[in-house]
Amino acid sequence: MGEVALEPDERVDELKGAGIRIIQSPQVFAFSLDAVLLADFAMIKKTSRVVDLAAGNGAVGLFVARKTTNQVTLIELQARLADMAQRSVRLNDLTNVDVHQQDLKDATQIVSKDSVDVVTCNPPYFKVTDQSLTNPNDHLALARHELTTNFQTVCQTAASLLKYQGKAFFVHRPERLEELLSTMAAADLAPKRVRFIHPKADREANMVLLEGIRSGKPAGMRILPPLVVYGSDGRYGEEVQHLLYG
Repeated sequence: MGEVALEPDERVDELKGAGIRIIQSPQVFAFSLDAVLLADFAMIKKTSRVVDLAAGNGAVGLFVARKTTNQVTLIELQARLADMAQRSVRLNDLTNVDVHQQDLKDATQIVSKDSVDVVTCNPPYFKVTDQSLTNPNDHLALARHELTTNFQTVCQTAASLLKYQGKAFFVHRPERLEELLSTMAAADLAPKRVRFIHPKADREANMVLLEGIRSGKPAGMRILPPLVVYGSDGRYGEEVQHLLYG
C-alpha cells in the first residue's frame, strides 16, 4: 500500500469486502452504503473498460477497480474530492485508475465516445426547486442536489461513452423511478435490471439500483429480489455484512 499525506479533517477507512482503503472527510464527503451497493450491482468483467461519473472521493471506482485489468476512469467536478480520490488511488497502489477533475458532461474530452464497456454513477438525488433546502456546505450540497448536473445529463453522457450494448449502472431514489426509467430510455439506455433497497423488511424502499443497456431492446426489464439492509435485530443483513466486511 502506498503512503499519502492527509488533511487535518481526513481519515482513512477500509472497505474490507473490496480490500480498499479510502480517504474520507465528514466535512467534505464520505461514501455511504449506496456507493457500496452500486459497486456490487455493476457487472464488471475482467477486461471491462469502466468510467465512473460524479465520482466524489472515488468510492465506486475504487471498489470496482480490482475486478478489471482494464482502465477505470473517475470523473469528478470538485477539486477537493478529485484530489482525495487521486490520493486514495495511490494509497491502494492501483495502476489502472486515473482521476480527472472535470464536469461530467465533458467526459468525452477525456475518454473517447463509444469506447467504454461500463459506466457507473451515483448522481445527486435531489432536484433543486424554490423550496429546496440545500446543505450550507457547498461540497455536500453539490453531491446531493442537482446544482451542476442532472440525471438527463448523466444518462446522455453515459450513452455517449458506452459501446453498443455497453452497460450503465445507477443508484437513485425510488420516488423518481418513473422519471428515471423514461430518462434512461430517451438517452438510448434501455432499462434492464431494477433492484429496490429497503432499510428494513417492513419499510418502504429508500434506494433503487438501475441497469441500462446502450441501444438495448425496449422489452425485458427484470425486477430483482429486494435487498434488505438491516435485520429485525438492527444488525446488517447477511448480504450487506458480506459487502462491508468480507
